[in-house]
Amino acid sequence: MADNSQKMSYHAGEAKGQAQEKASGMMDKANNAAQSTKETMQDVGQNVQAKAQGAAEAVKNATGMNK
Repeated sequence: MADNSQKMSYHAGEAKGQAQEKASGMMDKANNAAQSTKETMQDVGQNVQAKAQGAAEAVKNATGMNK
C-alpha cells in the first residue's frame, strides 16, 4: 500500500511541476506580448507627435508665421 501511495505522490508532484512550467511559459508569453504592445504604442505616439509637429510647421509656413 505504501508503494502505491508513493507512486501517486510522485505523479502528483510531476503534474504540479508540469503545471507550474506551463504557467511560467504562459506568463513569459504574456509579458512579451505586453512589452511588444508597449513598444508599438510608443512608436505610434512618436509618429503622431512628429506628424503634428510637421503639420504645425506647414501651417506656420503657409501663414507666414515662420519668418
